[in-house]
Amino acid sequence: MTGNKAAPKVLMLLGSPRKKGNSAILAEQIARGARSAGATVESVYLHGLTIAPCRACYACQKPRSRGCAVDDDMQALYPKLIEAEAWVIASPVYWFNLSAQTKLFMDRCFALLAYASNPFAGKRIAIAMTYGDTDPVTSGCINALRTFQDAFAYTKSPIVGMVYGSAPGLGDIRKNEALLREAEALGRTLVSPGPGR
Repeated sequence: MTGNKAAPKVLMLLGSPRKKGNSAILAEQIARGARSAGATVESVYLHGLTIAPCRACYACQKPRSRGCAVDDDMQALYPKLIEAEAWVIASPVYWFNLSAQTKLFMDRCFALLAYASNPFAGKRIAIAMTYGDTDPVTSGCINALRTFQDAFAYTKSPIVGMVYGSAPGLGDIRKNEALLREAEALGRTLVSPGPGR
């Protein structure tokens, strides 16, 4: 980065119960690309947080709301989500969809509007997913990707890119060198959108 322009902030949200699982490895490649483009990257291990399910109480949607009524670790995460210019969401495929840890996080993002005016505006998103099957359709990865597409289309937050691949065993994603390079390139694109932005 040059001059006084602040480095873009990327928040990496890891949705696997394994800190060094395949989806986390893939996300770290995105982070490497983002850092090489001048970004600062912070990682959040969702499994290590206490995040309760949304209660559907709608306290966060009421006039003059003071935020989400659930007092847990999401309270500290909301300001980080707002402050970051970009999010990287990484999840393994569990039972034909995203992990429970990732789904809890996504559901609780419903309350973000209580903390800032239009907090999703201009937020740039990258998705990293891994699965044990040989195919993104039969594994259910396609279901998870569609979930992200629908959610971020609704919030008008552009998904800059999605990287995903088969990794039946722990660390197997490292064998897919082409995918790792693609993930690193996505990280650079995530924080270097080019002219016109």
